[in-house]
Amino acid sequence: MEDFTHFNEEGRARMVDVSGKDITARVAVARGAVQMKPSTLAMIREQKMAKGDVLAVAQVAGIMGAKKTAEVIPMCHPLMLSAVDISFAVNEEESRIEIEAVVKNSGRTGVEMEALTAVSVAALTVYDMCKAVEKDMVISDICLVKKTGGKSGDYLRPVSLPQES
Repeated sequence: MEDFTHFNEEGRARMVDVSGKDITARVAVARGAVQMKPSTLAMIREQKMAKGDVLAVAQVAGIMGAKKTAEVIPMCHPLMLSAVDISFAVNEEESRIEIEAVVKNSGRTGVEMEALTAVSVAALTVYDMCKAVEKDMVISDICLVKKTGGKSGDYLRPVSLPQES
């Protein structure tokens, strides 16, 4: 079993030293969803929420979340991101909004946490903007779908989730 790299000799948490790693192009894709009542989904689609355009605000929030990841996840390296893109799919059949984040950089460590944070913050923003009309929404299925670059190589999620077609 590999040694845990996030602990020092005394067993205390530390930020991993990545200074010796090569700079490579890195990409991470994460997904998640917010389940809601059809009436709530319709209000979002028709832009009838009192707080404004839910998806536009959630998109900006997700990008901001990716940029602030190192401030909220302990031991996460602050990274210079090259690109963050958040997209939404309205799934009428399952009454949910599906969220995808693609994060890129060229660096010494990956951007998986930034992609996962982007999806999480976007989903939380959807919830926040809609909670006045529905408190029963469920945030779910947040996961890393794929990542490329770095010493550990590429990763592609082996199990397909409902929003992966």
